[in-house]
Amino acid sequence: MGRRKFGKKHSASGASVLKQDEGNGLKDARKPYNDIIRENDNFIKYYKVQKVCKEDEFEDFVQFLKTDLPTTFRITGSKGVVHKLLEIVEDNLIKDCINQIDSEKPPNIFPLPWYPGKLAWQMDLTRKDIRRCEAYYKLHNFLISETEHGTISRQEAVSMIPPLLLDVQSHHKVLDMCAAPGSKTAQLLELLHANGDPIPSGYVIANDVDNKRCYMLVHQAKRLNSPCVAIINHDSTVLPNLHSTQSDGSVKQVQFDRILCDVPCSGDGTLRKNPDIWLKWTAANGLNLHGVQSRILKRGAELLAIDGKLVYSTCSINPIENEAVIHRLLCESNGALELVDVSDTLPGLKFSPGMEEWLVCSRNLDVYKNFDEVDEKWRTTIRPQIVRILPHHQNTGAFFVAVLKKVKPFHTKEETNIKINDTDLDVGHVVEGSKKRNNDDNIQHKDETVWKDIKSFYSISDDFDSKCLLTRCRVGKKKNIYLTTEAVRDLVVTNQSNIKFINTGVKAFVRCDNKNMKCAFRIANDGLDSVYPFIGDNRKVYIDKDDLITLLLNDDPQHSPPIPSLSKNLQLQVENLSPGSCVLIYREEEKSKDLDPLVIYMSGWRGTTSLRCYMDRHSTMHLLRLLGGDMSKYDVNKFQKQDDESSQGEGCSEGTNTEATKN
Repeated sequence: MGRRKFGKKHSASGASVLKQDEGNGLKDARKPYNDIIRENDNFIKYYKVQKVCKEDEFEDFVQFLKTDLPTTFRITGSKGVVHKLLEIVEDNLIKDCINQIDSEKPPNIFPLPWYPGKLAWQMDLTRKDIRRCEAYYKLHNFLISETEHGTISRQEAVSMIPPLLLDVQSHHKVLDMCAAPGSKTAQLLELLHANGDPIPSGYVIANDVDNKRCYMLVHQAKRLNSPCVAIINHDSTVLPNLHSTQSDGSVKQVQFDRILCDVPCSGDGTLRKNPDIWLKWTAANGLNLHGVQSRILKRGAELLAIDGKLVYSTCSINPIENEAVIHRLLCESNGALELVDVSDTLPGLKFSPGMEEWLVCSRNLDVYKNFDEVDEKWRTTIRPQIVRILPHHQNTGAFFVAVLKKVKPFHTKEETNIKINDTDLDVGHVVEGSKKRNNDDNIQHKDETVWKDIKSFYSISDDFDSKCLLTRCRVGKKKNIYLTTEAVRDLVVTNQSNIKFINTGVKAFVRCDNKNMKCAFRIANDGLDSVYPFIGDNRKVYIDKDDLITLLLNDDPQHSPPIPSLSKNLQLQVENLSPGSCVLIYREEEKSKDLDPLVIYMSGWRGTTSLRCYMDRHSTMHLLRLLGGDMSKYDVNKFQKQDDESSQGEGCSEGTNTEATKN
């Protein structure tokens, strides 16, 4: 999760500002990474005495930490899209990199052996490689563009491990307690949607103590377009109980099936990515964080359902932040928690078991084997609970992961049924709701005319739960309508008085005041996957590859392709289609029974004489890649440009020489 201090914000770059004594002729300076000396004698001494690895491996361990971190990324999306993208990555982009004739050495690019389906890749590419090699440049641009679209997630390899070990299923209630910046939250959402269900019954609640960092979570969630996520802002050490409404009208405390505690830590496991830590590391960092880490973990365990799983993780090497925290909780839980053996869960993952013994050191590296030896001056930071022995399993590198299972309650009354009153819905107002409860008018902001028009125009099925449509305004014209799930909506309605909700819902419909349209709202691409199953056939248009590529390449709304210029099949489908929003559907022919075919849904617009699709630049590039269309309009190749300029220069030179000869 990075090395942030609890409740503090760090710069995105990780660079440090070194504040030095101006009296010594020095001033504040931001040192670039290549000037940072990757040495710290106390760091070496501390981890050598802790015996974090075998003695004959220690030198390799230190030298490894001094090297730069390779780039890793994951491929995400529906099964059909994932297969197509993997094909592009493996058979085109990476093959081109490997086949570079002028390469000094073969590129080190390979799929992570332990990540399922070859969907995570690692590569060692420098800026110099990207500048000098066209194949590397294309791969780099591909990653940037697909990241913007949301089908590539650039994430550190070890950061991918905790969500995988949680074994999230589509019906699980999942809590991410310290979620920002959100790469693991995104992964949890992907796992929730993994079986292809557009609206899973489960959900992910992503929490962070820092209000500003919560908006990083909003950005991550928007990339995935899921109606099953809510982002909250609270101190995770004292996170209030959340409640949900039962079928009989009673309100019950939520017990989460899966909880991720990726806690704030000293982050010395990220030295390869954040080399400025070499300058600031002290043994006190771990001691200062042990208490808050323990409180977060304990609160997570209290919120966990019986038979539920909790993953505790840090990007710290320090056993004080890792094994000692786990041991402390196990001692306090009175048998309510058990460690889970996950050593066989990710075949191919190299790891070492957790430490069974560790020492506690003061800031000055005074070593203590038990609490009785601790000097009085250190007893406020060195506490008896952290001088312990704990066997457990750890997936390392520069990371720590432990999986816990809850086998019985922490307390005698962890689940309670209570009655509460509805309160105002802060994050959105219901477009149309069910019966009012407790006579609270504030919960019902019905706009039956809006919903009636939308439902009629798109022939939306009665199975669609319209009370899960929200808007962000109480009065005036509603600009956007958002979709959330029934379970998430209930959480917001029931808990907004004691939890600050930052964001929920995916954009489903957008106001589009057009005199030629019978309905004032068009379908938004963001929520189309969730809404599509409920839309009637009258607004669905099936399109072939050539027509779709034509629409993608003609993205100027003022010059949309005239309908007569499109295929006869498409002309027949839209002939009697009234002007307005529609769904364009492309379905690739099935090539193999073992692979899901590529299916694309997108928001389209049937004008009076033309047809267009709504796509931003990166989404257009994404679809053209999948379809094998011409991308030169959007993806400028600087190497090709250089070749063209060089050719033009040679021609001019030749012409000038000829002219000079004539003179």
